[in-house]
Amino acid sequence: MTSVQHVVRLGTRASALATTQSGHIADRLRAETGVEVELVMISTEGDRSSAPLATMGGTGVFVAALREALIRGEIDLAVHSLKDLPTTPDARLVLAAVPRREDPRDVLVARDGMTLGELPQGARVGTGSPRRAAQLNALGLGVDVVPIRGNVDTRIAKMHAGDYDGVLLARAGLLRLGRADEATEIIDPLQMLPAPGQGALACECRVDDDATTRLLERLDDSDTRAAVTAERSLLATLEAGCSAPVGALAEIAEGDDGDELWLRAVVGDVSGSPTIRLSATGKPSEAAAVGERLAVEMLAEGADTLIAVATS
Repeated sequence: MTSVQHVVRLGTRASALATTQSGHIADRLRAETGVEVELVMISTEGDRSSAPLATMGGTGVFVAALREALIRGEIDLAVHSLKDLPTTPDARLVLAAVPRREDPRDVLVARDGMTLGELPQGARVGTGSPRRAAQLNALGLGVDVVPIRGNVDTRIAKMHAGDYDGVLLARAGLLRLGRADEATEIIDPLQMLPAPGQGALACECRVDDDATTRLLERLDDSDTRAAVTAERSLLATLEAGCSAPVGALAEIAEGDDGDELWLRAVVGDVSGSPTIRLSATGKPSEAAAVGERLAVEMLAEGADTLIAVATS
């Protein structure tokens, strides 16, 4: 048991999903370290605006306010969805823990229990993600990809109200909210690669806060950290943010000479064509290098042009 006695202030967005995720981290800290944890709700730019994320600057809109509160000392740690975290590090902060990842795959929640292949021509499928839009259009199913914003409740409610025939969501969020059975299809990554870091959580604290860093380190999962390190290294090398149609998924598998990291990535155009899809392998201990190497290969295939078009 730890000797730390003070209450640890955990900063979180106030949405149902964010508080559920943060509550899970708080429960683990209480159980594994004995500290008391208080959730502190913080409103972010992404929560206050209904504008498309790409028009708000994309990367960082859900984390900036949390990070600022952390730096000011108003909270001791912040819990983010890792996919929302900018790839450029902040020297004042440390990513102290990446807990074990939830299922990173995307899902469809559609009317009448339909799968993607069962949706009729012209069906309206809601997503706020250029990555999902690009990969869905690349499948050539003839559906109409329509922008959507809002939390999980709002998006599913809009589908049930008839505004959409289906919506694309992250399975991890549904699992954490206890709503996984509402998905009508779990989408194979061969069809739709998730966002880099999707399904993983990021626990940040101040770089000079050794006590909180030590507490959080107990929650770190080495396989998850290696996987998301590869994915985020690829994203950083591509110089792409969340407004770019980039998908990536790294997995750790047993190889002939020990554990092996396998990274798959896609860069597309929102129209569905063209698409660059490549993969790379390496050791988990070299995760950042694997991500960088794959990104360089994708850039040689013209990924920078696709990203520039998507973000212009």
